[in-house]
Amino acid sequence: MVLSDRTIKEQMTAGRIRIEPCDPADIQPSSVDLHLGERFQVFRNSRYPYIDPAMEQDGLMELVEATAEEPFVLHPGEFVLGATVERVDLPEDIVARLEGKSSLGRLGLLIHSTAGYVDPGWSGTLTLELSNVANLPIVLTPGMAIGQISFMQMTTDVDRPYGTPGLGSKYQGQLDPTPSRSHKSR
Repeated sequence: MVLSDRTIKEQMTAGRIRIEPCDPADIQPSSVDLHLGERFQVFRNSRYPYIDPAMEQDGLMELVEATAEEPFVLHPGEFVLGATVERVDLPEDIVARLEGKSSLGRLGLLIHSTAGYVDPGWSGTLTLELSNVANLPIVLTPGMAIGQISFMQMTTDVDRPYGTPGLGSKYQGQLDPTPSRSHKSR
């Protein structure tokens, strides 16, 4: 079942769901608004002739920073990684879904391609897979509301939460937009 605003607040007060920082005004009827951080990972197109998910490709992406005065401009067809300002920590019996804000989606901004699922046991900021499917550039200002996270109660605690040794959790504890570590899946 999806947690209501009342239950989200109860879970946060009990320390089971942690979102830091969190303004109470960001708690919506069944989700919590999340905000865009200031760092982005941008592809360096001239570094490699192609992307090979099975290989580590150092320098494939470059970290850039934006500010309120100099926001990041996402061009049509462009794909970059961003991150939430908020750090999210989940207990072993709650799973979460990250979704975009409807108002931004109506402008052509997608905030995830496939990584909208947040496993029980997760701890860290959330990497955003930002795509512009509009035909005009979109200005991304650090601190803007970028997405929302909703929570579902599981039937039991999981046996192996995200981050359990041997599970292959490659992104536990991340604090910045984190490039793919698919080469570590072998």
